Amino acid sequence: MRPMSFGQGGPSQQWDPWKPNSQQPWNSGGAGQSPDWAALADASEARAKRRRLLFIGGGALATVAIGTAVAVAVVSANGGDQASPGGSSQLPGVSDLPSPTGTVPSFAPTSAPPPLDPNDFIASAVKDKAPLSPDILFPGTQLTMGETVYKKGPTADTGNCASAAKATLPKALTDNRCTRLIRVTYTKDDVAVTVGVAVFDTQAQAAKARQQTDKKSIIKSLSGGGVKDFCSGAVCRSTTNTVGRYAYFTLAGFTDGKNVTEKDKAVFATGDDLQEFTFRQIRRRGEAQASAAANG
Repeated sequence: MRPMSFGQGGPSQQWDPWKPNSQQPWNSGGAGQSPDWAALADASEARAKRRRLLFIGGGALATVAIGTAVAVAVVSANGGDQASPGGSSQLPGVSDLPSPTGTVPSFAPTSAPPPLDPNDFIASAVKDKAPLSPDILFPGTQLTMGETVYKKGPTADTGNCASAAKATLPKALTDNRCTRLIRVTYTKDDVAVTVGVAVFDTQAQAAKARQQTDKKSIIKSLSGGGVKDFCSGAVCRSTTNTVGRYAYFTLAGFTDGKNVTEKDKAVFATGDDLQEFTFRQIRRRGEAQASAAANG
């Protein structure tokens, strides 16, 4: 900028377009003078340049301000998850959680009770209370053992055990207080077998009665109902066993009166099948009562 003089003898000063009350670079009082267009152009250019600088600076400041605000917001957000002493929004750690009050219940290890023994129920009349009859021990009209079918014949039931026995067996039954003797006969072709079940009050009595028997201790064969008399005078095959308070016997022979020899396998097989079936039936009696007692 170049200096200009204002008025007649007046003081001269530098014109600053951004300074308040500064004079325009022309002499308004001088007649015939025109404005200094070059000076005005220079001043306009200077003003435009300063305005651009201010806008650029202001934009930088605004950017810095926005960046600062974002940074503050990020720090504030991150700081919300950090533990601050005394802060009301602080979450407790696991170790800070209160312990449960009261006594924590404890449970003693348990185990299922042992199953009831079926032998206990058929060992004594005190526990052996299930109904008993020839048709309960020997149900139906026939039985099948393996592939062999046996037809059921007559049955008998008496409280006079000695009356249904022969030879040395009546004494063994009477001495040990037999209370009941059940009989049934099965047939297969020309072979018949009578099964006898003697009932005692205790297992000890049944065991002792068996010990007192010998080869001559047999039950009476049971005929009738289409079954011929057998084993009345012929040689037959007999067996003796006990389970619980029961002693059980078999007498097997031919219905035509023939003597049984060791070669007569059918007679031996018939006697073995029937004594096995009798054992199973008495055993099932104990199992049924044990199961009922366990579930009751």
